[in-house]
Amino acid sequence: MKSPFSSVLLSLFIASVFFAAACQSQEDNTDDSNNDIGHRKSPIAISAINHADTYIKVVYGQPYKRGRVIFGELEAWGEIWRTGANEATEIIMTDSVVMGDELVEPSTYALFTIPQPDSFTVILNHELGQWGAFEYDSTLDYKRMKFPVQNLESPVEAFTIEFSEPQDNETVMSLRWDTVQVDVPIRFE
Repeated sequence: MKSPFSSVLLSLFIASVFFAAACQSQEDNTDDSNNDIGHRKSPIAISAINHADTYIKVVYGQPYKRGRVIFGELEAWGEIWRTGANEATEIIMTDSVVMGDELVEPSTYALFTIPQPDSFTVILNHELGQWGAFEYDSTLDYKRMKFPVQNLESPVEAFTIEFSEPQDNETVMSLRWDTVQVDVPIRFE
């Protein structure tokens, strides 16, 4: 014969198992916005360059292709993109540089892009600390610049931003993902 005490213990045990399973299920279904930084599907990546007393650093969430068609499907043509995952990408410059043909003053900017099949519009925006591009405000844009798309033969699995080694006071910031590459020439002042 079971004692009332053992029935209560059994009930508590079953309830705790269901509670733990429910918590695990909820944890598995959350998007990156609710995960701590060390457990994101799209980890934080940093690309940086230091040349002639000018430091440029880009901090971005690094999403993966994972068998998906990226541009034109996951990231729609003509729509604002956070240029990565999670928080909006940020670019920090300690001195003036020329990006493409535009003089850019030293500051920290949110870095957005608008993908098109033949070019990307690169946007430097004053609103920092944004989650994605959900509340992007074009009235806070500092600069908009357009750069051509290069189609790659082999897809790039992880979205990557990297700088080339400086030559003649210039570097190239390359954005690569899937079969797309966009090069942003940067000249140090």
